[in-house]
Amino acid sequence: MFYAVAPFRSSAKGALDKTTSRRIDTAASLERTATTEELLSAIEGLVGLHEIKSYMEELSAFSTINEWRRHYRLRTDFPMHHMVFYGSPGTGKTTVARMLGKVLRGLGMLASGHVVEVERADLVGEYVGHTAQKTRLALNRARGGILFIDEAYALARGGDNDFGREAIDTLVKGMEEWHRELVVILAGYRREMRYFLSLNPGLSSRFPVQIEFPAFRESELVEIAVQMARDRDYRISADGLQALRTLLRLEMRSDDFGNGRTVRNLLEKAMRKQAQRIVLENSFDRERLVTLKASDFYGLA
Repeated sequence: MFYAVAPFRSSAKGALDKTTSRRIDTAASLERTATTEELLSAIEGLVGLHEIKSYMEELSAFSTINEWRRHYRLRTDFPMHHMVFYGSPGTGKTTVARMLGKVLRGLGMLASGHVVEVERADLVGEYVGHTAQKTRLALNRARGGILFIDEAYALARGGDNDFGREAIDTLVKGMEEWHRELVVILAGYRREMRYFLSLNPGLSSRFPVQIEFPAFRESELVEIAVQMARDRDYRISADGLQALRTLLRLEMRSDDFGNGRTVRNLLEKAMRKQAQRIVLENSFDRERLVTLKASDFYGLA
């Protein structure tokens, strides 16, 4: 469960004496909390991803404790939150990063919470000095929010003489210089990311939060499909779900299986097939419009 971001929303407020109560700006806290709690609930509603949910519970509790520490005029601080997201494509890393930026802003840990998404080409230059310039520009754009580096291990792809090493060194310096102003998230496969973190002394220790995004099980993929359909005002019939399961079993054997992305692609293809079917049937009642049947999933793999 997530904890109340602003403790003064609860009955505990009544236990405070009148003098201290007047020092609490509840209006601003309540306004901030409503949206933040909605985002925390949205993360809680994601399929799987138990490690990130546990981490968000910690952040929520830490924010609540800081509220109380401020009330008692105790020092408050937020620990460094640079992160590594381990996982295959389609396991939710980018989605969570985007949501996390808004949550950290709501909890008062980031000024804006915007997310700057980059990859190797955005950081590595073509001549001496160009890489440091590009990398610092990306860091500066991310100040107040999150710098999300997908497939970060690609920075080390070219070996010792590659400019990618310069990008890594510049990242380390920028993270130290602006450690209270931004969060850097590195994302990629576990094995490649572990090697990448070993390339620079102290790099791994600068990422205290390291979270696994495991591949989804078949039952979780079906649950994701049901959620995606519901969000689009569709529902999948019983025979449609069975057809989807058959497709997923085939897709999961593929080397380029995309987890949640594969589910989304199959669902969107089924929606297009359904549209063709309904137009041919020339009957547009509500039940037909919202229902995805087995025939809409056949032949999509």
